[in-house]
Amino acid sequence: MLLTAAALVYPVAKSVGSYRSAPVSDDLGVTQTPTGPLTNLDRDFVKRVRLAGLWEIPAGRMALTKGTTPEVKTAGQHLVQGHTDLDKAALSTARILDLDVPSEPSAQQQGWLRQLEAAQGPEFDQLFANLLRSAHGQVFAVLAQVRAGTQNSTVRDLANTANGTVLDHMNVLEDTRLVDFDKLTPLPSGSAAPSASRPPAPAGSTR
Repeated sequence: MLLTAAALVYPVAKSVGSYRSAPVSDDLGVTQTPTGPLTNLDRDFVKRVRLAGLWEIPAGRMALTKGTTPEVKTAGQHLVQGHTDLDKAALSTARILDLDVPSEPSAQQQGWLRQLEAAQGPEFDQLFANLLRSAHGQVFAVLAQVRAGTQNSTVRDLANTANGTVLDHMNVLEDTRLVDFDKLTPLPSGSAAPSASRPPAPAGSTR
């Protein structure tokens, strides 16, 4: 069972590490808005917050029904509640800034959800904890970059909200005691953005 879970986690979480290399915004340059200049990174961030909710809310719901431990179910509840609120904030931001945002998960994210749907029992718990923790760690790094550099107050407000949500989710996922920290995708030295230089989490070991 552990080998099966590891085989599932490796390709999924490895693709999470490609976060920076697959932008979802067009190269529109800097545009002016009533709440400040809007950059490509700002646009990309708003769309990615929306995308996060589109797959992490269903993942959290699965944890509520399929999780085998109280900690996994708690993490699932935090994901559902946190991303429901954050999704509303992302949609409000998109309206204010006149941005088009996705209406369904990306093909990658749909693949992650299919893997979670196929997993059962402790295998699901391990896959859920390691996959979602890897994804949140990658987003947390991008959040810092956006919050530090954006000059748009609307984007800044969304980043502040997202920062608290992502940090909370990282904590509750770690509380499952299923996260293999040694295998989480690290940031390269001196870089503020994620990298796929190392595969994450074979599920089943803890630190």
